[in-house]
Amino acid sequence: MVLGARRAPQPALRRWYAGNERKILGLGSFVLFFALWELGTDTGLLPALFVSSPSEIIREAASELPTYQFWNDVRISVVELVIGFAIGSAAGIIVGLLAGWYRRFNYFIDPWLSFFYALPRIALLPLIVLWLGLTIKSVIVAVILGAFFTVTINTASGVRRVDRRLLDVATSFRASRARVFRTVVLPSSVPFILAGLRLGVGHALTGVFIGELYAANQAGLGYMIVAAGQQFEPSVILFGVMIFTILGLIFIESLRLLEERFQRWRPKAAA
Repeated sequence: MVLGARRAPQPALRRWYAGNERKILGLGSFVLFFALWELGTDTGLLPALFVSSPSEIIREAASELPTYQFWNDVRISVVELVIGFAIGSAAGIIVGLLAGWYRRFNYFIDPWLSFFYALPRIALLPLIVLWLGLTIKSVIVAVILGAFFTVTINTASGVRRVDRRLLDVATSFRASRARVFRTVVLPSSVPFILAGLRLGVGHALTGVFIGELYAANQAGLGYMIVAAGQQFEPSVILFGVMIFTILGLIFIESLRLLEERFQRWRPKAAA
């Protein structure tokens, strides 16, 4: 090979594929999955009575979307998710920061965090319903429990993983403890907090569904799915699951964009 020789430029189509390979392969996997699913139901390999088909789900979506009942179910589930996730996340961030920063507070609360994190929180729902009744409050509490512990543990872990050299430099310049926390610890913990929020979305959605299964008064996406299951309507069930998935993706992608914004603050693994 001659030194200094230039490589032949790649065709424009190959350059475009290289720049969009992840999106193309991801979209291709979805297209292949749904095509095989549709083919399986059309040929009878998959029982349509139990798994429906993509075309049936689309037809069901076309009939459900114009109805008031569907949008009322979506509104109720979104309200429960937003309120519960906001309260659980805010409380989780505060407790996690305190547990990571104050050693004695961590000693005091860590056994309880471990206990409730290991506890199947779904098992508490009958007790929550007994306390709060068949109301939206019970569902919101289920969502709070779903998000709180994941956010708390990730936040506390982020505080503990602050680069020790940054703390030593701040201390050497006689920075107060409050100033070190505000200018060093909190910014370094933001990526871990956002990661905890992304993980908490899945637990919060589970709280919405299980809470509506136990406590909803004939409203919400969870109730819609349960009612469809009792009437053997798999297309409605899968349509409701897709709406839950879309809600989760919206939350997760929004948090991912924030996480990328603060990614430069994440400590390196070597540190």
